[in-house]
Amino acid sequence: MINPFIPDKKSDLVIVDGRASQEIIKELKNLDLDIVKTIKCEEVYEAVSYHPDIVIHPLNENTLIVAPNVYDYYKDLFKLKKIKVIKGEKWLKRNYPNNIAYNVARVSGYAIHNFKHTDPKLKFYLKKAGLEMINVNQGYSKCSIANVSKNTIITSDPSIFKALNNFNINILNIEKGFIELPGLNYGFIGGSTGCIGNDKVLFTGSLTNHPDQLKILNFLDKVKKEPNFLSRKKIIDLGSIIPLKYI
Repeated sequence: MINPFIPDKKSDLVIVDGRASQEIIKELKNLDLDIVKTIKCEEVYEAVSYHPDIVIHPLNENTLIVAPNVYDYYKDLFKLKKIKVIKGEKWLKRNYPNNIAYNVARVSGYAIHNFKHTDPKLKFYLKKAGLEMINVNQGYSKCSIANVSKNTIITSDPSIFKALNNFNINILNIEKGFIELPGLNYGFIGGSTGCIGNDKVLFTGSLTNHPDQLKILNFLDKVKKEPNFLSRKKIIDLGSIIPLKYI
C-alpha cells in the first residue's frame, strides 16, 4: 500500500483545516493545488474539531476512510473527484481516547497507533495491506509524526521515538512545544506539516521561534527535502495537510 502521506508524484489536491488562514490557502494555490477545506466535527473538542487527521485517514492517494460523524459530507464532496470514501465504524466523541480512532500514522511498511482505540474498519484495511502494526501509548500518532520521506520522520514524542528506534526508520527527535494550537498549550509537528511531490515538505508557518529550527533544516537537507513555509507567522497545528490525487 502506498504511504498516502508521501505522494509518489505531485499531488493534485490537499485537505486542510477549514480554519486555515488566507495566507496559507494562497500559498497552497500558488503550488497549483486544489484545496478541500474540512467541516467542523461537532462531537470533538473545539481545538481539533476541523483537523483532517482526526476524522480522515487516507488509505492511499485516492481512497479515504472517514469517521461516520462527517461521512456524508465527504462522500458527496469527493464523488465528483472520483475519490473513494469509506465509512468508518467508530463514532468520534469529545475527549481522548474517544477522538483518536482515525489518527493513525504510517511510515514505510508500518502503521503506528494506540491500537486499543483504532477504528475496526481502518485496522482491517491496514492489516489487509500487510502493514506491520507498531503499538504506542500516544493515541494522537499522526499528529505527533511528521512524514518526511518513505522511511523518515520527525517527532517530539518520547514514547514514539523510543518505540520506533527498534525499526528501520530514520527519526529526528525534536523538543516538544513551540507550535501553536489555539485552545491548548501547544501543538504537534505532524499536525503542522504535509508532503507534496517527491521533494517538498510543507510547514504551516515559520520555524524561527522553534529552538530546533536549524536541526530540522539540516535534517531535511541531509535527506534532500525542500522545506516550504506557507506562512510567515508562527507554525501552527492544523491537523496535518493530507495530499490526494485525482483518478
